[in-house]
Amino acid sequence: MTTISLRHARVRYGPLEALHGVTLAAPGPGLTVLLGRNGSGRTTALRALAGTVPLSGGAVVWDGADVTRVPAYERARRGLCLVPERQAVFGSLTVRENLELAAPAYDLALDAYPQLRPLLARRAGTLSGGEQRMLALSRALLARARVVLVDEPAQGMSPTVAARTYEVLGALDACVVVAEQRLPPVLHDRAALVYELRRGAVVFSGEAAELRPPPEADRTRRRTGQSPSKPSNPSERPNPSEPSSPSEPSSPSE
Repeated sequence: MTTISLRHARVRYGPLEALHGVTLAAPGPGLTVLLGRNGSGRTTALRALAGTVPLSGGAVVWDGADVTRVPAYERARRGLCLVPERQAVFGSLTVRENLELAAPAYDLALDAYPQLRPLLARRAGTLSGGEQRMLALSRALLARARVVLVDEPAQGMSPTVAARTYEVLGALDACVVVAEQRLPPVLHDRAALVYELRRGAVVFSGEAAELRPPPEADRTRRRTGQSPSKPSNPSERPNPSEPSSPSEPSSPSE
């Protein structure tokens, strides 16, 4: 079993602080999801774990050892694999050459993504976005890493291939951490640890099942702006003799 974590981590880009003392832990084997909109800090958290951005405060801990000052290449040697959102493959090399750089025998990758087999002679830079993601993830599978960090693994993929991707990631004997804008539907009923980030801070941590989408009726009310139905229990209704408090001003949208 392995665990990688951030402890009170802070990251700055010039005068701007992207992570404000974030603490999270990703145990493995298992899947951990970092959720958040663009600018929430999810990608920065992933890079901080990988060591590709330095911390201005806090620590990165891997299996109980502080690796904050361990460079990214040394973390890779110890079994950490990062799949960034962009430039995750060697565009000038063929698909076959990309796979061979990861491992001489790459049948495992083609079993996971048979769509790559007819593309072996193609240059990786000519592939579609979804095909490049398949290739990048295939390289990560062949690395047999202890920690796998992936930024938006299913970007550009069809729903079927995206579901297959999460099946593959969930079956790895590794600590897998992915960054997504929204929780993939395939994970709503699967065991996964979720951290939601907003403006550089963790606002939710728990199981994926706790983020189950609301019932259709609730979604319809939210889309139409209707308020929930009034409570049927008289004791739950407001007392008309009590003065009503003024409404609180709504918070500005993000």
